[in-house]
Amino acid sequence: QVRLVESGGGLVQSGRDLRLSCVFSGGKFSDYPAAWFRQAPGKEREYVAGISWTGDHTCPADSVKGRFTSSRDNAKNTMWLQMNSRKPEDTAVYYCAADRAGPGCLESEYKYWGQGTQVTVSS
Repeated sequence: QVRLVESGGGLVQSGRDLRLSCVFSGGKFSDYPAAWFRQAPGKEREYVAGISWTGDHTCPADSVKGRFTSSRDNAKNTMWLQMNSRKPEDTAVYYCAADRAGPGCLESEYKYWGQGTQVTVSS
């Protein structure tokens, strides 16, 4: 069974950098395109950034373009979301997701999800 576990969230001041991690298990990670999503309080979950099997970035969201970067190391079964120049509006629960059918930019395209990690950006 595929499992994803995020970590690295927390409370950080606006402008500070933060890197989230997502560890994959239960399959061959290199077979799974993956993505990051986030859900702010009172809002729907939205796509943030995706990454293909080989590490190519896919359809970055306009809200984070130039600030957030996804990456992966298939040998370590891990993907990351580097969050630079963070803003208070980046406060949300961040989720990693994966699916063999990808890569995609829609929530419905991903079968496997992590439990989420809270990121809070203070002004």
